[in-house]
Amino acid sequence: MPMVVGVVAGVALVAVLVLIGLFKMMWRVAEPNEALIISGSKHRTEGLEEGMGFRIVTGRGTLVLPGVQAVRKLSLDLNETELHVDCVTHQGIPLKVRGVVIFKVGDDFVSIANAARRFLDQQKLMSERVHNVFAGHLRSIVGGLTVEDMIRDREKLTGQTRAACGTEMEKLGLIVDSLQIHEIEDPTGYIQNLAMPHAAAVQRDARIAQAEANRLATEAEQQSFARMAEATRDSEILQAGYQAERDKAAAKAKQAGPLADAAARQEVVVQETRVAELEAHRREQQLQADVRKPADASAYEKRTLAEAERDARISAAQAKAKETELAAAAEATRVKTAAGAEAEATKTRGVATAAATRATGEAEAAAAQAKGLADAEALRARGLAEAAAIKARAAALAENQDAVVAQQLAENWPEIVQAGASAFSNVDNMVLLNGADGMSELFAKALTMGGSGLGLARQLLSSMNRNGQGHNGRDAHGGSVASGGPVASGGSFAAPPAPDGTPTAPVAQKVPVEGGES
Repeated sequence: MPMVVGVVAGVALVAVLVLIGLFKMMWRVAEPNEALIISGSKHRTEGLEEGMGFRIVTGRGTLVLPGVQAVRKLSLDLNETELHVDCVTHQGIPLKVRGVVIFKVGDDFVSIANAARRFLDQQKLMSERVHNVFAGHLRSIVGGLTVEDMIRDREKLTGQTRAACGTEMEKLGLIVDSLQIHEIEDPTGYIQNLAMPHAAAVQRDARIAQAEANRLATEAEQQSFARMAEATRDSEILQAGYQAERDKAAAKAKQAGPLADAAARQEVVVQETRVAELEAHRREQQLQADVRKPADASAYEKRTLAEAERDARISAAQAKAKETELAAAAEATRVKTAAGAEAEATKTRGVATAAATRATGEAEAAAAQAKGLADAEALRARGLAEAAAIKARAAALAENQDAVVAQQLAENWPEIVQAGASAFSNVDNMVLLNGADGMSELFAKALTMGGSGLGLARQLLSSMNRNGQGHNGRDAHGGSVASGGPVASGGSFAAPPAPDGTPTAPVAQKVPVEGGES
């Protein structure tokens, strides 16, 4: 029985030991600076897509099934890479940029997953990859800057480089803890030449400062020498003054006796002079009392009276001037009032006159317009009447020309006879060759003019009917007909043509008369 118990106990102990060994083989603990990447089964990790195929464990322990799952470690330590990049600036100047990048795998699961996919078996090549990324971006950024910008603002270069590489580093699962630009090498000497003007300016300022210091020192030395000479002069002057005082005291001691005699005599003269002055003053006071005081009183009286009279005249003049001023002001007010009233009346009259003129003009314009309209209407009526009369005459003429011509001749026969008789108005003496028969023949010839005029009128009317327009002479309505021939000069005339158109012989000839010919 004890043997069985011992066997059971041994078996149990072995089982416990086996279990402990198996647990130790299956249990994996992630250190603070590493992450466990467990693959071999499907896992879901927060922040990662589903079905990644591996599990990430950081800072704790986990069970791993040997033979089923594989465990690998990803370091989360800091890494650094040296930057040695040959660049060309915006000015075309080649430079060598020296720096360092300190980076690590990000602490979040997304960064760890990205880094695990890319560097799990190539963690030693991580620095080289990062160097290549930063070198490319650094060359690009330096190409857009000048040497002066890089020297004066390295922080700008650093910030732009980190910003440019941020996205790619995030894809790699890496974060940059630090980026430092240590040195910018200039193989062409551009930076040295760029500093030479400043160095020369500093050297110049140093020389100027040294010269200024030398000048100030020299001025201080000269001032010191001057003060020394001044002190020597003052000492000698004081010594000379003291010597003069000693000499003066000695001379005064020698002259003490004669000076005492002279002083005594001077005192006597002073006393005598004072007595004389007192006597003269007494006399002056006497004259003041006897002569000047009465004269001053009389002059004061006269001056007072004159001033009183002057003040009275001034007061009277001022009163008169005030009165004149008031009168002038009253007159000015009256004139101003009268002028204002006159101006207002003139303005009123002007307005009334303008209104009357405007009304008269408007009435005259209306009258002229009415008169013009009436004249135009009368002319229009007269023209219409004349047109109607002409139309009626034209219609009558078309129907019976002889009747119309006869009517016109009958209406204007007196004018025709008067026109025929006017041929004899300029004849002073007439001699008839045939006597009474010649006179009868003359009147008969004159009367035949009417017949010839009738034929002429008939011809004109026919011509007007054919051509549609009148002759250049006056029409029948004018009341006159052209005569058959011109009047003979010198008191004779030519006879009108016969009805058949043949010319007739003259009925009068020139005959001699007393004093000349007729």
